[in-house]
Formats: sequence, structure tokens, C-alpha cells
Amino acid sequence: MKTDVIVIGSGVAGLTFAIKIAQARPGVEVTVITKERREISNTAQAQGGIAVVLDRIQDSFELHVKDTMQAGRGLNDPEVVQMVVSQAPQRLLELMNWGTTFDAKDGTLELGLEGGHSRHRIVHHRDLTGMEIQRKLISRAKSFPNIRFFDHYFVTDLLLDENNKSCIGITALDKDQHQKINITSKITFLASGGSGVVFENTTNPAVATGDGVAMAWRVGVRVKHMNFVQFHPTALYEQDKYPLFLISEAVRGHGAYLVNKQGNRFLFKTDFRGELATRDVVSEAIVKELKESGEKCVYLDCRHLDQQVFGQKFPTIVNYCKSIGIDLAVDLIPVVPAAHYQCGGIEVDQKARTSVKYLFASGECAHTGLHGANRLASNSLLEALVYSHEASEVVLQELDEIPEPRLPQQKILFHNEDDVDDDIINSLRERLNEIMNYDLLNSASKREKTEALEQLQYLQDMLENYPPFNSGTVAFYELRNMVQTAILILKDAIDYSLPKKGVPEGIF
Repeated sequence: MKTDVIVIGSGVAGLTFAIKIAQARPGVEVTVITKERREISNTAQAQGGIAVVLDRIQDSFELHVKDTMQAGRGLNDPEVVQMVVSQAPQRLLELMNWGTTFDAKDGTLELGLEGGHSRHRIVHHRDLTGMEIQRKLISRAKSFPNIRFFDHYFVTDLLLDENNKSCIGITALDKDQHQKINITSKITFLASGGSGVVFENTTNPAVATGDGVAMAWRVGVRVKHMNFVQFHPTALYEQDKYPLFLISEAVRGHGAYLVNKQGNRFLFKTDFRGELATRDVVSEAIVKELKESGEKCVYLDCRHLDQQVFGQKFPTIVNYCKSIGIDLAVDLIPVVPAAHYQCGGIEVDQKARTSVKYLFASGECAHTGLHGANRLASNSLLEALVYSHEASEVVLQELDEIPEPRLPQQKILFHNEDDVDDDIINSLRERLNEIMNYDLLNSASKREKTEALEQLQYLQDMLENYPPFNSGTVAFYELRNMVQTAILILKDAIDYSLPKKGVPEGIF
């Protein structure tokens, strides 16, 4: 099979890029590949919003840059931060012109506050911002006859030319036909999302198995700072629930308190910002509180808030809590930190180019330098919009000069899907989740991390070299990617010591 442009992933990064290419070049065929339904992505799960400086009297690009750098512990790329922050108003207007709506009062967009932000600057659609963006982008993409969606195709590998210098397409498993096919393309655009499902607790959907990073690594693409994994401090704690339901950062921005079992607020012992500290600071404080108390969770207290207003702003959260018997007017919400966002990933330049020609990456699978060690709340949707825009500009300029890729292999590939006990794959996956947790990344000794890495390498050896485990199923390919991603995370965690939370002196 052949196309001009392949986009892997149907979140904000992938769809923004696909729309821009298709709109500018009606004669160019754009193929969007998704391993589940196109509606399923990390974008759709985003409750918070997009950080944008709109009030230039109370706010400024400089303040947004400073907040971003401070959240990232000064490990951000200052040029990238400036580029992304300064483009935010333009990219937001573009989204709105494509039909996306955001909460407004009397014709003026409402600006929310979230942890780490020094000003109200979060544009949102209640607590369904990501879902609203996803719906409108899918609708717009479907309006272009030169965009084709291939749902239920699992991309197993990237294809390189005979010199291993250029990406010429992908190998994908058609989940409905149980066949592997090669799809060649001039441009391959990775927008495959993050890797939260690697961890013991996560807020990510089941599709977030680190596929893009693992595939890229296998063909020699540079990957950077995989140990920069952000844990969200307030995932709703439920016994035997996976993944965990997210309680948005905006809930604390709205005035909710974090309290221990005794009902006491404890964050001010760690940081003067209390509930409005950055996610890494709040997560660390929660873990410390749990270790000292022996409890399994802490709590969000919303009882003092106006329940009618809260319900209007956060209907998804209120309805989910009700569904499990939590009445926010009288009950506390049990919460724990959970893996939420991959700040490291496939290394890209400011045009989203990877180290392999004609292969681009944007969104959570990419490491742009924007986030540093810890993402500032609501910067991720913005990052995806900006980098997909930058990539589209360079692709539109260069597309006609790229030679047609040639692949000598046959179209239909042999696909092995032998009968295999799903319990075996599930048990290996559970073992991976047991190994990968908050403490391993953030407080374990180098010896403990090295021992964990050895266990992961043993898992990888079984998957690669012991035939009964290689079932050729999606579950196998996902587990292979998860283990590879976990190994990259741990190797970077062993080799790299993060500075203390906060900004080193001399940055500003």
C-alpha cells in the first residue's frame, strides 16, 4: 500500500498536522492510522485546558515562560519555551476557527488557574476540553476527501530505506483481517502519545503503551530524557481500578484543599504555594505523607465550595464521583499520584524533525525541550498544536522534492498469531507494572534501579527469544513496546540525577 503522508495517532498532534497538510494540498493523500477507534487518545482524556496568555495587562509571555521554566526545574530549552508560548494565541484562534468552543462569559473567554501558574490563563471547555478539541478536529479532518482514516491498525515497526537513513513508511497489523501490511510514504508523522500504562498507577487510557518511542528506538532514532515522567498528584484512588480516573488540576485551582485522613492540609509544610504548587512538588508531598501515616491515599476536600458552580465547571468529575458513591458536598475524594505525562521522548528539533530523515514526531511521544523535568499544567495541548504547525510548514515546502519510496517486499506479509494463553502475557504485564512505580523513579537508590533494570531486561529477553511468548498479537506487540520503553526510562533514571525541585539560581 502507498500514500503520501502517514500520520500515526488521532489526537491533537496528529489531527492538527493532517488537517494542515490536507487543506494546503488537496492532491496529497494523508493517511491517519489508529490502533483503536479514532476517538480514543490521550487528548480526549485532557480535562484541564490550554495555557494561553490573553490578558496582556495582568499577564505576559514573559510570566508564562518563567512559570514553565520554574515547573521544569530549569531544564527546559528557553528558545523552545519562548516559541511555544508566543504562538499560543494564534494557535488557539485557529482551533476556534475550526469550530472548537471554550467557556466564555459575555463574549470573553474564561481563564482558569492551575498549579504552577502565576496568573489565570487556562482556556477550557468545562472539564472536557480535550474531548471537545478531539471531536471538532475529527469532524474537520473527515471533511477533507484526501484524508483517510485506518482505524484498528496497529503499527508494529517503522520502515527505513536500504541505507537506514530515511523513513519510508510503516508495517502495520490490520486487526480486523489479521494481516500485516507495509504502507510506504514520503513522510511519516509520529503522534502516538505517551507511555503511562507502563506504570503501576496511571491516568492514561489503555492505548498509552509507549509504541512510538519504542518503534523509533528500534530503528536508531535518538530518544532523550525518558526519566522525565510526570506523576499527576490527584488520581482518584479506587481499589483494583486501572487506569485511575483523573481529578483535574483545575479542581485545586478552583479552591479545593488537599488533606490527610485527619482532615488537615499538609502541603504548606512543603511549599508556600500549597495546593497551587507544581505537580512534582505536590506528588512528592503526598507520597511523603502516605509513608509517614501508613495510609493508602490522601483526600481532596471540595465541601466548602459552591456545589452548583462546581457542578457546572466540572460535570464529568461530579458525575463520576456520584457513580461510585461520592457526594462532593459531604464526602472527601480519595486521591493518589499516578503516572500522567511523558516529558521525555523522541528527540525533535523546532520543526518536529527527528534524527531520521522524513520522520517527524509531535505531542507526548516527542521530546521538544518545552517541559524540562516536569510539565507545567495545560502546556501539553499547546505544545502539540505548535509543533504540528511547525512540522506542517516544513513538510509543505519539501514534500515535492522527496523521492517516491520504494520497498521490495510484498504487500501482504506473513503474520504469526498462534494460540497463546493470554494469561501469560497478562502476567508479564502485571510484573512490569509491579516494577515500575513512583518510588522506583523518584526515591530508589541506584542499586535498586539497577536491579529493576535487570528484571526488565530479563522480561525483554523472554519476549524476544522465547517463541511461546511471541504470539504476534496486539497484546504481545504492546508489551514488547512497554518493556522497551520502561528500559529506556530506567536507564536514563540511573544515568541522570535530577536537580532539586525549583529553579537553580541564575536562570532568571
